[in-house]
Amino acid sequence: MSGSGQTDSKSVRVEGSNGSGGGGGGANGLVLRANSPMNTFVESCLNTVAGSAVAVERRTRHRPRAARLLKVLAGKKNILVTTHQHPDPDAIGSSHALAHLLKVKLKDASVLLIGAGGLGSPLALYLAAAGVGRIGIVDFDVVDESNLQRQLLHGTSDVGRPKLESARARLREVNPLIRIETHEARLTSENALELFRAYDIVADGTDNFPTRYLVNDACVLTGKPNVYGSIFRFEGQASVFATVEGPCYRCLYPEPPPAGLVPSCAEGGVLGVLPGIVVLKLILGEGTPLVGRLLLFDALAMSFRTLKLRRDPSCPVCGPNATIRKLIDYEAFCGIEAEIGPGTGEFELTPSELKKKIDRGEDLVLLDVREPQEWDISRIENARLIPLGRLPYALGELSTADEIVAFCRSGVRSRKALQLLREAGFRKVHNLSGGINAWAEKVDASVPRY
Repeated sequence: MSGSGQTDSKSVRVEGSNGSGGGGGGANGLVLRANSPMNTFVESCLNTVAGSAVAVERRTRHRPRAARLLKVLAGKKNILVTTHQHPDPDAIGSSHALAHLLKVKLKDASVLLIGAGGLGSPLALYLAAAGVGRIGIVDFDVVDESNLQRQLLHGTSDVGRPKLESARARLREVNPLIRIETHEARLTSENALELFRAYDIVADGTDNFPTRYLVNDACVLTGKPNVYGSIFRFEGQASVFATVEGPCYRCLYPEPPPAGLVPSCAEGGVLGVLPGIVVLKLILGEGTPLVGRLLLFDALAMSFRTLKLRRDPSCPVCGPNATIRKLIDYEAFCGIEAEIGPGTGEFELTPSELKKKIDRGEDLVLLDVREPQEWDISRIENARLIPLGRLPYALGELSTADEIVAFCRSGVRSRKALQLLREAGFRKVHNLSGGINAWAEKVDASVPRY
């Protein structure tokens, strides 16, 4: 110990040498030669460093001799031993070469992102920061203030600006050395194949089923891996589809769910980092990719699960007897009709007209013909839920004397309900044009849109 009461610092380094000496070094250091007699050195070491703190520096090639020295020193009560290990110089060289190779792979790679919204935003930032050389983005929307909490590419100063302009500017700040390509268009059956052929990997950041099926089929037809990510509130999924050896999205979901049943990321939140990791693994060829596996993430439980997936032999896109050889109408495939705008028909009510009736205190029956899952997402106060499929069997629960205003998500199903009610003898019936989404947009912004 020194006079100040603090421990002196000594170091012992184990290294190779052609010399035959037992030890050496500076005033605060000793060197154990790889070919030195161990007992001779240990005795010299103990006499020199007694009462000191000893830092034993272990070279990879001479780890066993260093370990023996550590064992001896650790048994001495008046010596404090710490260790620091250096890698083999040859290993350092090979790791530098590997790091350079991985950087080159990233620089030479190209990824097409479908959407610059909740999933596409963190994914684009992640890939740009990692150094992916060419990033393409397909989007046609503008930045909306209500989306900023999950669309991390954009800020308050970008509100009203095209998402592609905002994305390009932000990504250039993150990495000015990469190439950003923007495609301001809606992805359709007419342009998907041409877009996909120009990139190595396609990452689907969309939140609607027609586009998901479109992306899947276009990836299968062009031979491009489809990195898939999906969310619902606190749960997420990720996988890789459309590879030569793995299944496609249709193998997992042969049929889409009922139109309007599943909320978009506006209600669900997003999980963009997982697909980013999946993309980088594909580019680098490192680790085990999510081909033939579906990763499930539960943010509330902070748990991960993996499900095995197999290619469906009867899949119409990737199966041996595939029947889909070209892209189809995916809106029709998913059963989605064009949304009804503000109506002018005899039985149509606009959201503002309905609001006036409610404010005047008129006696109305607000009939919600959506599904219970949609009711959980959003609802109009004092509305009554009777799903369209149950309505023919629940007519007795309604009175022909009441004035009924039917509504659904966008006005399509409620128009069918209106027809059914009129055929059953109901005359005082109306359809809410644009559905609950139009109500949320024009009247009550607190009602979630999906």
